[in-house]
Amino acid sequence: MATDKQADQMLKKHKLGSWPYLLAVPAFILVWEVLVRTLNLPAFILPAPQQVGQRFLDALQDGSLVRHTIITLLEVLSGLLAGITTATILGYLLSKSRLLEQALSPFLVASQAIPLVAIAPLLVIWFGPGIFSKILICALIVFFPVLVNTIVGLRAVPDTLHDLMRSMRATPSQTLRYLELPAALPIFLGGLRIGATLSVIGAVVGELVGADRGLGFLINVGRGQYDTALVFAAVFTLIALALTLYGLVLLLEKRFLRWQSTK
Repeated sequence: MATDKQADQMLKKHKLGSWPYLLAVPAFILVWEVLVRTLNLPAFILPAPQQVGQRFLDALQDGSLVRHTIITLLEVLSGLLAGITTATILGYLLSKSRLLEQALSPFLVASQAIPLVAIAPLLVIWFGPGIFSKILICALIVFFPVLVNTIVGLRAVPDTLHDLMRSMRATPSQTLRYLELPAALPIFLGGLRIGATLSVIGAVVGELVGADRGLGFLINVGRGQYDTALVFAAVFTLIALALTLYGLVLLLEKRFLRWQSTK
């Protein structure tokens, strides 16, 4: 009975908490419309919401928005997969070896001290304006937060639990599967949230530097033609991509961290 009451309370709280999200978008559009009418700015500086909506529909109908969105999404997902895989493997090795961590830490920290915008042109020059350079930029921007959270998550496992696994003569693979992965998963997924949204930024930065496809390229086209409504349409599509990826990570958390809600 107590469990049912708690579930009802959580459901009511969730319903009440969803109202701000539902009201945020109409409020934003209303403020936007008021600004356009009050400031009386030309459309190439600040288009009205209906102009952006119409430009969005036009880009959908001629297929350009879908085509460029697919390219950007492919870059984001490929870069995200490459960055997560590399960061997870290296994070596991660094969590097991302090010597290796001390040797590689200066290089890892230095790689994050350099702004991605500064090295993106170099990567495009070295690897060409094709899709590979964009995937590489995405992987680089995803790599560090996932790496750090992997190391923190694995090292957060109490030593007593490691001693328990050793007393049960568990193999390293069994310790990883039954102890370390479940214990590190909450922190790892927190890093994945950050990486999922940053991957979109990485793809767009690469496309803005040099590309003939993708939403970043579409933004460059709109900027060059003073088609600000097209720029807004591409930016809102990027926001939708980032929110979708973030929501997918939240679904993963609910799926794999269900045991936390039962505490």
